[in-house]
Amino acid sequence: MAKALEKEKQQKTETKKEKNKNIHEIVIKMDGERWEKAMDDSFKKHQKDAKVDGFRKGKVPRNIYEKHFGKESLFIDAADSLLQEAYEKAIDESKLIPVVQPGVDLKSLDENGVEFLFKIITKPEVKVKKYKGLSIKPEKVKVTKEEIDHELSHVLERYTEIALKEGKVENGDIAVIDFEGFKDGVAFDGGKGENYSLEIGSNTFIPGFEEQVIGMKSGEEKEIKVTFPDDYNAEDLKGCDATFKVKVNEVKEKIKREMDEDFFLDLGMEGVNSEESLRKEIESNIKAQKDADAENKYIDKILEEVSKNVDVDIPQEMVDEETERLLKRFEQQMQMQGISLDVYYQFTQTTEENLKEQLEKEAYQNVLYRLMLEEITSLEKIEVTAEEAEEEALNLAKKYQMEKEQLLEQFGGIDMIQYDLEMRKTIETLKELNK
Repeated sequence: MAKALEKEKQQKTETKKEKNKNIHEIVIKMDGERWEKAMDDSFKKHQKDAKVDGFRKGKVPRNIYEKHFGKESLFIDAADSLLQEAYEKAIDESKLIPVVQPGVDLKSLDENGVEFLFKIITKPEVKVKKYKGLSIKPEKVKVTKEEIDHELSHVLERYTEIALKEGKVENGDIAVIDFEGFKDGVAFDGGKGENYSLEIGSNTFIPGFEEQVIGMKSGEEKEIKVTFPDDYNAEDLKGCDATFKVKVNEVKEKIKREMDEDFFLDLGMEGVNSEESLRKEIESNIKAQKDADAENKYIDKILEEVSKNVDVDIPQEMVDEETERLLKRFEQQMQMQGISLDVYYQFTQTTEENLKEQLEKEAYQNVLYRLMLEEITSLEKIEVTAEEAEEEALNLAKKYQMEKEQLLEQFGGIDMIQYDLEMRKTIETLKELNK
């Protein structure tokens, strides 16, 4: 029985070692003259602000400083100054290529030197068991008359003219109003506006509000009674009755454009000078978008299917790093909309941890697909030459109207351009192999 338990324990240990074979712990010691130099530099840094009775600020001798503050006060800065050098030494001596930012701990730290313990994670072994002959077909797309009609109505809407109108507000008009809301006779926050352009029928206001503006004239004042929805975002107004004092300052009507010569001149689309040619242009644009969407779905289906046939043990650190990247991208997207992450968390009643949990699944998939594609790139011997990468960099710089050096700085260098091209070539190869 004891032998059986010992054997099981040994098997578990071997399995754990096998699973973690791409996680390496490297110890680097910095001592001797290099440590003494770091300690000297640390002292000079601390000496500037050191205050000891009997000495001017910045003039305390080292032996007095160490007696007063302790030699240990110099250790951390000395160690920090050697961290990058120690890391480079760890990489150089181990010949390892990390796939994520390495972790680091202090193994020992004293007057004789510092020992850093680097946790270096290398690329895990990837086995792609099947990636050919999956018979995945792209979706065929078509454009319907209803889709063309719908988009044509949007084009006409964008070029609609707005004009002042005499008479009463009708559905579809724009009423320029002053308003103030009251609950139980008391004005509430966020319930007041001046010269607000309200399109009647847009359903942007509380249910029942817009309908009661219909029939009012310019200069007319009226009290409008409404009930806030039960799911309204302001807690103190949910399901409550309210009264709005409303004044109509102006009434405007939307004048639909005719598809005449002036309209097509305003449109400014080359070769479009009639309803027929406009409809053809719209159809072409819709089809191009549908083709692009279908292509993306097609690639996603291939990658998803291939990923079902992949054996790989992805270190959590790789997923965590990708999660952080996605979080930063999400934050940038929010900032473009004028929303900070703190405001987003308040509005959605979530936390950073909640958001990271949501992003982790996408992060895992991104890492899996990247490792999978890199392995297929190797299996299929797909290469991108330096000349191809340079040409792509020039094309991208021209496309984004940037200098090539500026583009490379933002893109992460020519190696990233080359890597991106490799991935795209590999995806094209996968499409060919799975027709």
